Amino acid sequence: MARFEPHRAIPRSQSSAAISADGERWFLLNASPDVRDQLSCLPGPAPSGVRRVPVEAVLATDAELDHTVGILLLREARSLQLYVTSAVRSILEQDSRIVSVTRAFAQVNVTELTPGLRTSLRYRDGQTSGLSVEPFTVPAGPPRFASAPEAGHTVGFAIQDQASGGSCAFVPGCGDLSPAMLERLGKHDLVLFDGTFWSDDELVRLGISDRLARDMDHLPVSGPEGSLMRLSAMSGPRVVYTHLNNTNPMLMEDSAERAVVDRAGLTVGVDGMSFMI
Repeated sequence: MARFEPHRAIPRSQSSAAISADGERWFLLNASPDVRDQLSCLPGPAPSGVRRVPVEAVLATDAELDHTVGILLLREARSLQLYVTSAVRSILEQDSRIVSVTRAFAQVNVTELTPGLRTSLRYRDGQTSGLSVEPFTVPAGPPRFASAPEAGHTVGFAIQDQASGGSCAFVPGCGDLSPAMLERLGKHDLVLFDGTFWSDDELVRLGISDRLARDMDHLPVSGPEGSLMRLSAMSGPRVVYTHLNNTNPMLMEDSAERAVVDRAGLTVGVDGMSFMI
């Protein structure tokens, strides 16, 4: 059975996660700026050897900085695997140059993912892990620094354990939930979904920004068109909110907003959570 470990990133909570088929060798879903702290919390044997990086590969859903800056911090590995779509690869190499800079310190082996096609995840020694990933496009714009929009610049991941048949959808950023997307998510055992903002005008009301949640391609949790109402109608998977901004009131355990989520049968992600599928 595959094990998921959501981890914290600053200033958002659980903007990345790790998954393992054996509880010892891990694949990182997005690499946030505090990646070193995250890796130190992973279960399994302590890393050994000189400059040993305890992940088999990084899978990036997009090229946003809060999902990819951690790749630079993994440069001490002599070899790093990266699973991304062609569009994400292009942005990481040509615009943010995160991959290009990392290659000055380490070998970076890129496996390109195609939305709608399933790819087996391999350990660094070439052996199959028993895990596979299928990217699927989600409604969101490219990073603000991207030179040009390309299809596949923002995706979710459908991760499957081939031994158990269990599956999880990892969607840390999503601007809308169409009936087709809800149907897709409803087929999984576990859904880790974008819970960045509680309300559309959250940052505006706090005087932090003049941009709405939807302007940043994050569907707010609350409201008649929010994600909570739509996701709570699904009867199959366990749904956990991830990628929470530190302004989101549902982070507070005694808040009215947390109580609304609890009553709806959904879960607010917290540091240290783990799930088996």
